[in-house]
Amino acid sequence: MAVLHSLSREPDRPHRCNSGKNGSVRGRPLDDVQLVERAQQGDVSAYEELVRRYQDLAFWTAYAMTRDSEAANDAAQTGFIKAYHALNRFRAGAPFRPWLLKIVANEARNQARSARRRARYELQLAGNHTRDAVAPSSESEAVLALDRDVLLNAVNGLPEQDQQALAYRYFLDLSEAEMAAALGCARGTVKSRLARARARLRESLASEHSDGVDQEANGG
Repeated sequence: MAVLHSLSREPDRPHRCNSGKNGSVRGRPLDDVQLVERAQQGDVSAYEELVRRYQDLAFWTAYAMTRDSEAANDAAQTGFIKAYHALNRFRAGAPFRPWLLKIVANEARNQARSARRRARYELQLAGNHTRDAVAPSSESEAVLALDRDVLLNAVNGLPEQDQQALAYRYFLDLSEAEMAAALGCARGTVKSRLARARARLRESLASEHSDGVDQEANGG
């Protein structure tokens, strides 16, 4: 990711030697809190490890808003760079992932608002992209067990707000707190949006199933 090259040339932060290798201590991977702490102290390699850890999730979070690969990649990279420069304001011990996703989503929202892009979703499902030691929830697994084409066709036919809610919850398996950060709304609003989106998705899937049965009955 180009952001790694940009950070490697970053002159603003004093560099501190990293006692571990590749984001680990004695073979144990560092958690986000440890990596953020090192990055705040000037260890660029620690932040580069965070970028590697979340670059896929950041891209798909941005793509859910921009519907454009190039714009999503730009938003993700800009988000990582802005997050790096804001590390001195990041509260020690706070969860890094929702904070990062909020920054990336804001960048994506700005790009989508200015470009007014509109395209069909081509999101990879949760099991097809890299996630850092996070297994899909049982709820997400049930949704993703549906036929991929049928599911994406049904999602694509829903209003944009429903598409975003379903994409974040089931395709990216974000928590409600992370969705609230990315969407810029309260968790209660996330719950209501998800409820409406799930209801419309069920109606759409039921309609598609009914149409398929009718076609078979008519020999189509």
